[in-house]
Amino acid sequence: MELLLVWILNAVALLVVAYLLPGITVASFGSALIAALVLGLLNTLVKPLLILLTLPITIVTLGLFLLVLNALVFWFAGSVLKGFQVSGFWWALLGALVYSLVSGLLSRLLVQ
Repeated sequence: MELLLVWILNAVALLVVAYLLPGITVASFGSALIAALVLGLLNTLVKPLLILLTLPITIVTLGLFLLVLNALVFWFAGSVLKGFQVSGFWWALLGALVYSLVSGLLSRLLVQ
């Protein structure tokens, strides 16, 4: 049940990001649910492999390259899905930051 609530809260976080940032659009709540699911799967399955492959550059940049990886995963999800659009890399970087902040704040509501 908690997993379902986290999924819904992540979809709400995507809707908040789309409301705040003009470079990111979400067509509907259903599209936000699908996008949240795809982002969760990408972050679980693909991102650890990307982190491992880019470990030397991550070490050289003192971990700042992880922001680029987050943006690339966010941008890729926007390019794959129809109802979720990201206008460019910089919007993806800003969107990934805002999405992680909002979803983190919403997830804290479940803990308390």
